[in-house]
Amino acid sequence: MNILLTGGAGFIGLHVLDDLLARGHSVRIVDSLRPDVHATSDWRPPAPVEFMHADVRDAAALDRALVGIDAVIHLAAKVGLGVDVSDTPDYVSSNDYGTAEVLAAMARAKVGRLTLASSMVVYGEGRGLCPVHGAVAPGPRLDSAMAAGQFEPPCPVCGETLAPAMVGEDVATDPRNVYATTKLAQELFASNWARVTGGSVAAMRYHNVYGPGMPRDTPYAGVAAIFLSSLRKGLAPQVFEDGGQRRDFIHVRDIAAATVLATERHMAGVRAFNVGSGTPRTVGQMASALAEALNGPPSIVTGKYRLADVRHIVADSSRLRAELGWDVKTDFSSGMKELAASYDH
Repeated sequence: MNILLTGGAGFIGLHVLDDLLARGHSVRIVDSLRPDVHATSDWRPPAPVEFMHADVRDAAALDRALVGIDAVIHLAAKVGLGVDVSDTPDYVSSNDYGTAEVLAAMARAKVGRLTLASSMVVYGEGRGLCPVHGAVAPGPRLDSAMAAGQFEPPCPVCGETLAPAMVGEDVATDPRNVYATTKLAQELFASNWARVTGGSVAAMRYHNVYGPGMPRDTPYAGVAAIFLSSLRKGLAPQVFEDGGQRRDFIHVRDIAAATVLATERHMAGVRAFNVGSGTPRTVGQMASALAEALNGPPSIVTGKYRLADVRHIVADSSRLRAELGWDVKTDFSSGMKELAASYDH
């Protein structure tokens, strides 16, 4: 297929590009090379990939980029939590207005297949298990409770402490920050577009992505990058809360493989797919694994917290496995060692 890849010069985009080329696809990239993500503005892709240095909010550029295209993989976005309210306009403009322009241009060009990079953050706290009321949407974590070291979310009915549960695509969405809200809006805009045009949408809800090429010391860096930046300076990783936050760490090559498979195999309707390993790990475990791999100082549990953070979020990715034939290839231990080695050079 002839594929338009937005954000193709980014962390995930470069791995998606590698996978597309390995599978024989023709690729055209649109990327703004925005300076808060990219160290250089003169990046160029390998031959024979076409590259357009343009922003997805540029309608005329998108019209040119979509000529001869069969499907779009839309990765371009501003990522991070959006902690500062002053960042809200940029998030909304970059992610939601940018997606609106992509969808409008696809409609003009009559390109009907979209693979959209979404995120697990659309779930908020996801789902918890109450010993009395069963599966429930966790209640909000209060500042007073967290300041007292009570980090587990409560049952919204009785206040009992919840046990974590796997999150499937049927769990109600509950975005807790600006970035999460823009990702859910992207999904909704794409669904609107598909309903009107008859197009197909695979919304890929990526979980905690790590791997070679992960950005350093930027708002885009995940917790793994933050820990590694500390370790490279000889400092102990600073772990928030009690380190027991459960996450689903997934290697970027597995993310890329899922994205390309969705582009090849999802041909009708709108479908969300969790992309995660399905194996929970704590943030404390990740910090320890990276410190060990780099022979660095052991992590320090600080008790600090951010109200916008969620306590536990682990994917049930069985839909992706069953419908698209995908599976995880990189295990956590080897992935952490590879990540540490890539950051050590």
